[in-house]
Amino acid sequence: MKRILITEPGGHEALRWVEEADPDPGPGQVRVRVRAAGVNYADCMVRMGHYKAAEGLYPMSPGFEFSGVVDALGVGAEGFCEGDRVFGITRFGGYADTQIVEPWRLWPIPEGWSFEEAAAFPAVHFTAYYGLHRAAKVEAGETVLIHSAAGGAGSAFVRLAKIAGCRAIGVVGSQEKADACVALGADAVIVRSRGRLWEDADRIAPKGFDAIFDANGVSTPRPGYRRLKAGGRLVVYGFAEIMPRGNQNPSLFRLGFNYLRVPKFSPFEMTSSNRAVMGFNVIFLFGDRELARVGMKDLLGWVADGKLRPGSTTAFPMERAADAHRALESGTTTGKLVLTTGAD
Repeated sequence: MKRILITEPGGHEALRWVEEADPDPGPGQVRVRVRAAGVNYADCMVRMGHYKAAEGLYPMSPGFEFSGVVDALGVGAEGFCEGDRVFGITRFGGYADTQIVEPWRLWPIPEGWSFEEAAAFPAVHFTAYYGLHRAAKVEAGETVLIHSAAGGAGSAFVRLAKIAGCRAIGVVGSQEKADACVALGADAVIVRSRGRLWEDADRIAPKGFDAIFDANGVSTPRPGYRRLKAGGRLVVYGFAEIMPRGNQNPSLFRLGFNYLRVPKFSPFEMTSSNRAVMGFNVIFLFGDRELARVGMKDLLGWVADGKLRPGSTTAFPMERAADAHRALESGTTTGKLVLTTGAD
């Protein structure tokens, strides 16, 4: 097998393409020959050594999601057969051309989907599903604000918010991304680079927002919180702004400065205003078998009903994972990036 290995955290050069012996599935396990793997911003944080869930795991491979073909079953493994086209989730290790996983982490690829589309699906859609339906518990008719709405997770938030019957307002960084966000179904889009983010937000939702979904984590949570209605929920699921854009080796001073800028919220104020702040990291939920079962059942049900379609993808060969990280860190991409193995 071949995989991307990070021996020690660092810059893009830390992503090494190595060859190792093929693993065999143990009892109750499934071996998948991977065709594609999803790329998430968390993978960049893992590479740089700034991802808490990866502490103490190096040397390791990043990656949380993949798609491919089942090619071997361990004794007692049930639910799949050799030759089945599947996609799945894993807590790290996704950047590899072979996966050994338990069957509950796998699902059949929907009919008509490519391996790239399937690999791009689970992490961001499960993130959006959990944020909307478990954290914020949105209801039809509510108005929600979604930051980075043309990216991987943000675009999933837009699609699922519309399925839930919400009025979805997206925030993006350019007009090109605004066009992509409108195509997703957003009811209105704010182009942040124009410098009128909160003025536009006040104009679009003068009575405030029922929920805001924020993966920036530094500059936007505080002013967003002020624009929540009574009963509104601010959901933080990332801290992309802590890392300087495009900088693969940020200084400890810069990281510390941005960390100190992360806002803190008073329980006294939240009580008096009837507003809530909550957060989650989906990687810590990937071991919850029942949550994965229920969440993916709902998501694939919407796919079967024609309500949810695969998102746009941009593919890189897996050995060029460093180029994918550079692209993602540039802040110019739309949709989801994936790595392909080139397997037949």
